[in-house]
Amino acid sequence: CVVVILNPKENKQQHIFNTARKSLSALAFSPDGKYIVTGENGHRPAVRIWDVEERSQVAEMLGHKYGVACVAFSPNMKHIVSMGYQHDMVLNVWDWKKDIVVASNKVSCRVIALSFSEDSSYFVTVGNRHVRFWFLEVSTEAKVTATVPLVGRSGILGELHNNVFCGVACGRGQMTGSTFCVSYSGLLCQFNEKRVLEKWINLKVSLSSCLCVSQELIFCGCTDGIVRIFQAHSLQYLANLPKPHYLGVDVAQGLEPSFLFCRKSEAIYPDTVALIFDPIHQWLSCVYKDHSIYIWDVKDINKVGKVWSELFHSSYVWNVEVYPEFEDQRACLPSGSFLTCSSDNTIRFWNMDSSPDSHWQKNIFSNTLLKVVYVENDIQHLQNMSHFPDRGSENGMPVDMKAGVRVMQVSPDGQHLASGDRSGNLRIHELHFMDELVKVEAHDAEVLCLEYSKPET
Repeated sequence: CVVVILNPKENKQQHIFNTARKSLSALAFSPDGKYIVTGENGHRPAVRIWDVEERSQVAEMLGHKYGVACVAFSPNMKHIVSMGYQHDMVLNVWDWKKDIVVASNKVSCRVIALSFSEDSSYFVTVGNRHVRFWFLEVSTEAKVTATVPLVGRSGILGELHNNVFCGVACGRGQMTGSTFCVSYSGLLCQFNEKRVLEKWINLKVSLSSCLCVSQELIFCGCTDGIVRIFQAHSLQYLANLPKPHYLGVDVAQGLEPSFLFCRKSEAIYPDTVALIFDPIHQWLSCVYKDHSIYIWDVKDINKVGKVWSELFHSSYVWNVEVYPEFEDQRACLPSGSFLTCSSDNTIRFWNMDSSPDSHWQKNIFSNTLLKVVYVENDIQHLQNMSHFPDRGSENGMPVDMKAGVRVMQVSPDGQHLASGDRSGNLRIHELHFMDELVKVEAHDAEVLCLEYSKPET
């Protein structure tokens, strides 16, 4: 139920809380950056508009039954489009300042993404065997007070009609008339003004998931950490973005910037789930399937740099533990550190302090994460399986596999960490080198609680 607004330059977060206590399913900025529009899940889901500066709700529009799959502002900021879930079937165009639906229609298949043309005259929805162009100027000219039917025409797909399209972006600048789509099967398609599929290329990946465009470039997000970059006007392949960390990486070793760009054979990289381009800074923000976020500087695509990144837990966090303070030299972690454990089978060590003291040097992956301990050395729970390839799935509950670390406690002398997992194992890690000293199959079911005896008793 929260929108997180992240400022990578200052490494600060702000939050907008949806007081309706409904989980959010879609969001988009207004073109001027002053507002955010959100769609939500659940009974009578609302489309809400929030003031970014004030972090307060400006408008609430009710017109859907089950959930909102995608929302967008028109570039001229006059209209908002909201597309419901597959069973909701409603596509609404709102005059949001007057809180009325000016045009509406039904769509019976699942829609995954939508994009507005630069001149606000039409928008395109894509989804399951579906690419459709919706024309606003025709629909909203009628000066009737009632809602008019929204005029829509299908894109002419030819032999590609069986694909599931998961990303769409209308061309910008000199490419204004064109529309670009990407399919799960890894095809990048270009439609012309007449809605005809003009050309398509195979991205040569096992799955692709998202795309965004700038005036000159097209970015396609794919599995295994791949982001391919193409020229917008010719669809010519230009480069790949660097991959993020591989799954199971020891962040504490990533002290040299070159570590990020070195490849490890056999390594698995997290899938790219979402990306967006910021034309002012020339930054590309990428979200990966293990819940990590990277912001890349793509001013020069042959010399891409990293602006900011952070590795988060990819599943429920079950416990937080603060590392005790010690006067003398025996502390294993810098002052103010804390630990979290999660269903993703990791224990992570964090420190928000930016003081340079201690032998813990800053790593290149995160400003706050000191170390990750991979319990069982397995990486299979690091990628969030709840959303692929059926992203934005209507039943978006994560599958609760009985994995992960449920409880933990630091020993009173600060030297050891005891943890209990969801299969009933008890482990003791030594905190200087993070070695696992003891593993006991202590219980038949998950460990819910553990406690060190106090030294003085």
